[in-house]
Amino acid sequence: MIKIKTLEEIELMRESALVVSKTLGMLAKEVKPGVTTLQLDKMAEEYIREQDAIPGFLGLYDFPNTLCMSPNEQVVHGFPNNDPLKEGDIISIDCGAIKNGFYGDHAYTFAVGEIDPEVQKLLDVTKESLYRGIREFKAGNRVGDVGFAIQDFCESHGYGVVRELVGHGLGRKMHEDPEMPNYGKRGRGKKFKNGMVVAIEPMINMGTHKIKQHSDGWTITTLDKKMSAHFEHDVAIVDGKPQLLSTFDYIYEAIGIESDEEDEFRVK
Repeated sequence: MIKIKTLEEIELMRESALVVSKTLGMLAKEVKPGVTTLQLDKMAEEYIREQDAIPGFLGLYDFPNTLCMSPNEQVVHGFPNNDPLKEGDIISIDCGAIKNGFYGDHAYTFAVGEIDPEVQKLLDVTKESLYRGIREFKAGNRVGDVGFAIQDFCESHGYGVVRELVGHGLGRKMHEDPEMPNYGKRGRGKKFKNGMVVAIEPMINMGTHKIKQHSDGWTITTLDKKMSAHFEHDVAIVDGKPQLLSTFDYIYEAIGIESDEEDEFRVK
């Protein structure tokens, strides 16, 4: 069942989402060759707690860490470890936090030093597909409209759209209705209404859309071992239109990027 949020609840969820946004911004300064993902994980846990919030992933479904850290061909749900990041890697950092009784949950794929231009293109296309999907998250549209926008754009660039893993509703639980696939047909699926809050998160592969789950029960990699990118935002429908609760601004400030990509989804 889809749980509609009041405007007051949406504002509380914005606070939860911004805890995650600020955490990713803090980590953006630390993602560099030689650092380990376990070091980043410990930094994130401390930072979230300093913001009077609770790490949202730690212990969720028995996950043992604060962050899902998924480098290179890992799609999502990777464990932080003691392997140092290397020049040319990419790393998806997925972070959750609980504040005010609500979850924030979003993700960004970082370049580690200089990366191959073709890999940078994968990151750029995946992030652009996120905003194309968000644009379709408005009252009267349906789940399939968001999925179609993401799938059509990414497949036009020759990339594989992961089928088995999807975005989701968000609230007092990490995963609520509706499921938000990154593929679909226009006009299909559940209809969107004011007060809905979801996490939209394209997971896009450089090659095949097929994936493999590892024996640890968590780690997901591309079947062909080509790179995968993952970007995620928390979005609410307010006055019929999509409104971002999370932001990449803290990341961009940390790494020196100027961007107006979120302007159309901000509070007016």
